[in-house]
Amino acid sequence: MSAFSPAQRAAAEFLGTALLVAAVVGSGIMADRLTADGAIALLGNALATGAILVCLITLFGPISGAHFNPAVTFVFLGRGSISARMAGAYLGAQVVGGVAGTLLAHAMFELPLVQLSTTIRTGGAQWLAEAVATFGLLAVILGGIRFNPVAIPWLVGLYITAAYWWTASTSFANPAVALARSLTDTFSGIRPADVPGFVLAELAGATAAATLFGWLLAPDRSGLRQALSAPAADTSTA
Repeated sequence: MSAFSPAQRAAAEFLGTALLVAAVVGSGIMADRLTADGAIALLGNALATGAILVCLITLFGPISGAHFNPAVTFVFLGRGSISARMAGAYLGAQVVGGVAGTLLAHAMFELPLVQLSTTIRTGGAQWLAEAVATFGLLAVILGGIRFNPVAIPWLVGLYITAAYWWTASTSFANPAVALARSLTDTFSGIRPADVPGFVLAELAGATAAATLFGWLLAPDRSGLRQALSAPAADTSTA
């Protein structure tokens, strides 16, 4: 049983997702203002996102598990690691927190609070990239839990920093973040009409990762079964 109440855990998910999205949107705005070079702007956006993830997962992980992502919560629900009721609370907190993070970023940079993105992000290549990005993210999380839990903040932060660059979609890998980013017509935005395709791709990638790594990371018990079924050695003396 968690040492923290359901309200505390949901609040951690709200705060973590809000600060994550504020960092994503805010760093995109800052990068866009400081340079006309798209590559440098993306680098700044990626580094800020990866760095904030290390901090947020370290801070909120002991409270809620630091999901900040409906795809992650969906996988943990399927694994039986979280109840359906708590998963619903997490989902609501993540979505509301993501929207709050976008509004916060707009307020900090003196932009209109309510916006809709006009940045087109759609098509088979983009959806494939989102499925692959989310697959990799869940693989990193599940593998980290299995082999080195204390490294998860760094593993996730480094993975997302890298995935900004090697995926065509710049690795949203998060339905709540995709929705929140549809509400900003800035560097990191996504057109609202394109969000459903991203969300479906992200959930498909998460499901594939949960299925494959559920098998891949399971201990091989065949040797143990053989040992238990083998006849006992005769240790009697004449």
